[in-house]
Amino acid sequence: MKLPAWALLLLLGAGLLLLFLSSLWLFRTIRGLASIPDSAGEFNPTTGQTSPGQAAPQVQMGTSVAPGGQIAPISLPTWSGTERVNILLLGVDLRCEEEGPTHSDTIIVATIDPVSQSAALLSLPRDLWVEIPNFGVNRINQAYFLGQAYELPGGGAALATDTVEAFLGITIDYYAAVDFKAFVDFVDLMGGIVVDVPERIEDPHYPDNCYGYDPFTIEAGKQRLDGATALKYARTRITFGGDVDRAGRQQQVIMAVREQATQLNTLPQLILNAPQLWQSFQDNVDTDLELNEALQLANLVRNIPAGSIHNVVLDYSYVYNDTTFDGQQVLVPLREEVRALRDELFAPPVIPTPVIEALPTVITVEEARVAVFNGTPTFGLASDTRTYLLRQNVNVTEVGNADSATYTTTQIIDYGSHPGTVQYLVQLLNIPPLNVSTGTNPAGEFDILVILGKDWQVP
Repeated sequence: MKLPAWALLLLLGAGLLLLFLSSLWLFRTIRGLASIPDSAGEFNPTTGQTSPGQAAPQVQMGTSVAPGGQIAPISLPTWSGTERVNILLLGVDLRCEEEGPTHSDTIIVATIDPVSQSAALLSLPRDLWVEIPNFGVNRINQAYFLGQAYELPGGGAALATDTVEAFLGITIDYYAAVDFKAFVDFVDLMGGIVVDVPERIEDPHYPDNCYGYDPFTIEAGKQRLDGATALKYARTRITFGGDVDRAGRQQQVIMAVREQATQLNTLPQLILNAPQLWQSFQDNVDTDLELNEALQLANLVRNIPAGSIHNVVLDYSYVYNDTTFDGQQVLVPLREEVRALRDELFAPPVIPTPVIEALPTVITVEEARVAVFNGTPTFGLASDTRTYLLRQNVNVTEVGNADSATYTTTQIIDYGSHPGTVQYLVQLLNIPPLNVSTGTNPAGEFDILVILGKDWQVP
């Protein structure tokens, strides 16, 4: 039995993202807690194996346990970038131990914004009718198959990436192709997840992994689910509400996975399974992310509040059913609606601001003295900017040259508390939020310093 066309489960979107990033975080933590006896070979995280003829790493808890029995994870590297990061997540479901080219049953674009500490998951239907570069129009899940079948550079993931980039008009920074088995393994290795099942579910036609049926039943009530059951619970569509109910269950499982994966009391269970966890990751995940990059992103993602993760499926608000000349049932995108959604999900964050109309009054009350220093080779830029700002009623009291003429972007330093004036300058000069900082002991008689960068031109 074919998987439904809408096999783009929000569970697998967030689940795969959490699997891919959180498992790295958890494994790194486990490695930091585990010590290897002298008699054992060195554990190689690249292969998931120990040195030939040696035992797997043994865990010695001793000094790794903090007072009160709490296990503290090691520190993770911090993601220092400020640009939005887009990751293509591909769910690959091999059936009956298939070998050779296969299709991507799940296609999700995960976008992470370090500035606003937010993320979004956009699921694309596998039957979406799109242009596949150099192959013409086809279902979007054919891109992964064609890339493998024709042995293109980068394989199926590379062609799938090019296809999604062309369709959405965005840049994909990284990809991760994950076998569904990895999700099941990850949930099992962390001891399962706890969900509160609102009603009894009985699905006699739940598809198995070999074109048959695997009847699924679950009772109502709070219970702990293993990986296979969690996947079934989120994928079944047998309940009265169909896809609507399923979406709710998927969100429920997403939160359960997130909750369990970030709990320190999960670590004792995983410590004993560290080699298996890493081996499953190695066997079931293909990615172009370097380990250090993935760890940095893991640290970033695990700190994003649940309310700041936006889950979206490209549903019938954005596509319509059609039949191709050769009888294929496909989903044709409504370009304008997709474009509007794209702009919404991948736009820069909205900067919390005071009401714009009130800013002139606010800056009058603050009476901040503003200095403008030129951080570029452009002669007279500071003077011209002062003239511009004075026309906007900004109290510019000093101009000069910065310590360097190589500033790429414009900076604001507030030597006090002048939020209204700073925000007005941000609006007038179009300054990124991370380019605003605070300081002490200004090198002159001013309260706010503006250092002009190469990104600034006087209107």
